Amino acid sequence: MSQRTGYPIAPFLGAMALALLAGCGDDGGEDKGRALPQAIQDVMAKPLYRNATWGLRVVDLDSGQLVYSVDPGHNLLIASMRKSFSVGLTLDKLGAAHRFHTPVYRNGTLDAAGGLDGDLVLVASGDMSMGGRVNPDGSYAITDLDHNESNDLRDAELTAPDPLAGYKALAAQIAASGIRRVRGDVVVDERLWDKFDFREQFQVSPIFVNDNVVDVVINPGAVGGPANVVTRPLSAAFDVQSTLMTGAAGAATDVVLQPFLPSCIGRQPCVGVVTGTVPSDLVGPLTGQLPVPRAFRITEPANYARTVLIEALAAAGVTVDAPVVAPNAPGRLPVAGAYTADKRVAELVSAPYGEHAKHIMKVSYNLGAETSLMHYGLAHGRRSQADALAQERLALVSQFGLDGSEFTFLDGSGDGETRASSRAVTGLLGAMAKRPVYSDYLATFPRMGVDGSQALVTGFMDDATLAGARGQVHAKTGTFVDGAPNDQMAIRAEVFGGYIHTRAGRRLAYLLAVNDMEPVPGFDQLVEVIQDLGVISAVVWRDN
Repeated sequence: MSQRTGYPIAPFLGAMALALLAGCGDDGGEDKGRALPQAIQDVMAKPLYRNATWGLRVVDLDSGQLVYSVDPGHNLLIASMRKSFSVGLTLDKLGAAHRFHTPVYRNGTLDAAGGLDGDLVLVASGDMSMGGRVNPDGSYAITDLDHNESNDLRDAELTAPDPLAGYKALAAQIAASGIRRVRGDVVVDERLWDKFDFREQFQVSPIFVNDNVVDVVINPGAVGGPANVVTRPLSAAFDVQSTLMTGAAGAATDVVLQPFLPSCIGRQPCVGVVTGTVPSDLVGPLTGQLPVPRAFRITEPANYARTVLIEALAAAGVTVDAPVVAPNAPGRLPVAGAYTADKRVAELVSAPYGEHAKHIMKVSYNLGAETSLMHYGLAHGRRSQADALAQERLALVSQFGLDGSEFTFLDGSGDGETRASSRAVTGLLGAMAKRPVYSDYLATFPRMGVDGSQALVTGFMDDATLAGARGQVHAKTGTFVDGAPNDQMAIRAEVFGGYIHTRAGRRLAYLLAVNDMEPVPGFDQLVEVIQDLGVISAVVWRDN
């Protein structure tokens, strides 16, 4: 199965190829930079990259000088580095301070005893966190290893806030409005945009609960006994049953979630099953800590959100006559646009969009990137994914000056054959550096050796001359791997792109990518590739 994630989890570069790299161009001298430092040539010439295609472009933001250029016209697979486009344009259009408003309306009459003869309607706004990532001090909770990638990474760090906080806040407001009983139903209005397919898995909706996953939080138990498995959030919408056992220390970790994409949400019973074995000395392979999360995908978020809100209402003292678990009923919705302020009984105001943008970029949150693209489209009156992509393309060519033949985007997050030339990427980065939102945009990029998908990129620090690059390389990552024969891994793309603040004080934009490596045995080689890109990035920092 193909995997596309932002997590850093051409001819053979022999003497002739290295000579080409030293010349740094393939277009007759019109797009040349300096000769590559020998340290970069040495990394690119490693046997691991035999028959791979490299791309590198480095541009000085202040002078416009082209510093290095390798294969500038080749449209490279860029995977999740594509998010720097969808997030960048949305940030430019909406501004970092923009907030999403999610209201709840009563659709019916309210009697003196607080009985509503009608429905409550939650109107989804595309708020990606619904209050579930807000810390007590008001800051936005992001971990370096996001739970959306817990199944691929076999590890994650869960955030501390209550993932249902927003729904509980709405329920409290509804109760405070005087409603004590709802004799109709609770309905989620998800008509904000035309729903669309996400990688043949589910339809993308503008309503969210816990990033639309149910976390399975695993701790080992006593040897020979059951593992300790709890779920987050807890809701009647989806139950998790576990037969996961604890094996001896050093035993293999074998955790299976079935079905990963449950289609039963909104009906009873709806159950996911966790099976397999974990060792008694289980720790996360990346964090070295407990717990070790996995996740089920919430494929019917409107059904799940409906149940969650009914449960929150019950806790707030509001009775709903409709079943707690049932499919969302869009047929009960009023005509779109018919909502009036006097019928609004609650409203959740989101964190600023700049915080959502950090979440998307720092940990490569795919569903957030798709949502971001749709918000960009909506700001231009476009409701479908195809129209949002067309609007984005128009802006990239007409406003940002990119060559339309040098990028191909299939979605908002970087799936499949998502391609761009290094010229197109540095063109975007250079243009964003001139926009008023640049400081907010820069803040969304993971910092090498510090946070997000770059937190574990630390191999460059083994060289004392490169260690100072820590925190000075702001680079979005992209990873695209496929299965290969004999249980090997085909690394289709590993990508770093963003900004480097060099040792000498220069501000650089860059794109670094390696495509289409020969199949490798597995994850260790992928990690080596990621660390190699970190070394090259650090050399650019040191030598400029």
